[in-house]
Amino acid sequence: MALRPHIRRPTLLAAALALAAAVNASPARADRCEDTAKELKNQIDGLKISMNTGNMVYLTHPAAKELSLGCRGRSYSIELYAKTDRKPKPEFFALVASAGAIIFTIPKPDVVTGSSRCIKRMGLLRGDKVSMRFRRLNMECTRTKTEASIVVTRGKDE
Repeated sequence: MALRPHIRRPTLLAAALALAAAVNASPARADRCEDTAKELKNQIDGLKISMNTGNMVYLTHPAAKELSLGCRGRSYSIELYAKTDRKPKPEFFALVASAGAIIFTIPKPDVVTGSSRCIKRMGLLRGDKVSMRFRRLNMECTRTKTEASIVVTRGKDE
């Protein structure tokens, strides 16, 4: 006769309920995108979080017409989008550099250099849309007759 452990069904049911209660009682974890937006708000003066949708957090700042933080795209893990006048002011480059340094954890001067190169390359020879790569960041700059914008992303595999 083989020895079998003697476990009653009510004991097994109680253990399963206790395990389910412990899993459901764990504190809720905020999304990484929301955490990054809150960190940006705390470290950049004048930045406000205006609206949060599923994959986008819309931000406002006096130096930019539009500013947003995107998360979880097909080919990128996080994205910074900023739009300003056709001729960007130094405050705009400072904003993009501060936000890029916090989001992508690279030195601020590197983001200033990359974003200013991207914006300044647009013109007669290269056109109104420029894509470039700088310090493992993908930058795409576009301009119209009245506005210029920059999108900074980092690929998922980096």
